[in-house]
Amino acid sequence: MVITPTILVIGGIIIGAIVLLILGVIFVPKTDSGDVQARLEEYASRSTPVTLEELELSLSFSERVLTPFFQRLANSLAQMTPQQSREKARRNLELAGRPVKSPETFMGIKFGVAITFVVLAFLLLSVAGQPVTYRFLFSAIGGVIGYILPGVWLGSKIRQRQDEVIKSLPDALDLLVICVEAGLGFEGAMAKVAEKWDNELSRAFARVLQEIRLGKLRTDALREMDKNLGVAEVTSFVAAIIQATQFGVSIAKVLRIQAEQMRIQRRQRAEKQAQEAPIKMLFPMVFLIFPSLFIVLLGPAVLQILDSNVFGSF
Repeated sequence: MVITPTILVIGGIIIGAIVLLILGVIFVPKTDSGDVQARLEEYASRSTPVTLEELELSLSFSERVLTPFFQRLANSLAQMTPQQSREKARRNLELAGRPVKSPETFMGIKFGVAITFVVLAFLLLSVAGQPVTYRFLFSAIGGVIGYILPGVWLGSKIRQRQDEVIKSLPDALDLLVICVEAGLGFEGAMAKVAEKWDNELSRAFARVLQEIRLGKLRTDALREMDKNLGVAEVTSFVAAIIQATQFGVSIAKVLRIQAEQMRIQRRQRAEKQAQEAPIKMLFPMVFLIFPSLFIVLLGPAVLQILDSNVFGSF
């Protein structure tokens, strides 16, 4: 069989579609709580008990077939990576809020994207008629880029989550102060914050409360929250609360001091960003805005000079 450019292009499209399907199955957020609640209501509404086969068939095709297949494939690929890399991936996933379920799945995604980039680069270079040496060289470069891209995406998720926590922390501390001074305990104040907002910090507070209800010490739950967020401001807040608990200091006074410090730090960050704005605007102005202005202002004059044959008279 002769491999024509059309066959190569069709093969590339099929491989790209498979990759998009894999990423869609893995990255699309699942509404587990809603699915479970709907299935419980369906079970309660039936007069006769359902069988295990009926429960399995009630799931979607992706949940029954695609997701388990890709999970097993990702686990097999992740076994080829060192333990240190998997631990680093687990740590980064915790900092990012677990956008992917497990480090094995994330490592499988990295291998899958790398293999896809290798195949696509090889197909495109084959269609372009490049030499075999260039095909293998640029395919290897594409594989390295494909392996790195998921890590870059995960790093951006970590930065976004930490920025959201930093922005919401001063307001959360103000609400904690109000609730504690109104007579609530520290856990009750955290529950109010988790109930009022829906952001990364409120979800972290809700997780702390859940761990405390399951029997974990408050200090250990707060340290775990600090470890999973990786924000210096949260570290300062957790350390102050733990010290206040150990030495018997008033929680309300500690929270008030922490809230004042967070507001000062937020004002300082705003002033710093305002001072950095002119420097950041310099490069777009020099390389984008000024050339456009020169073209608009000097373009007609240049055209008139060329039409008048000024240089031809010399």
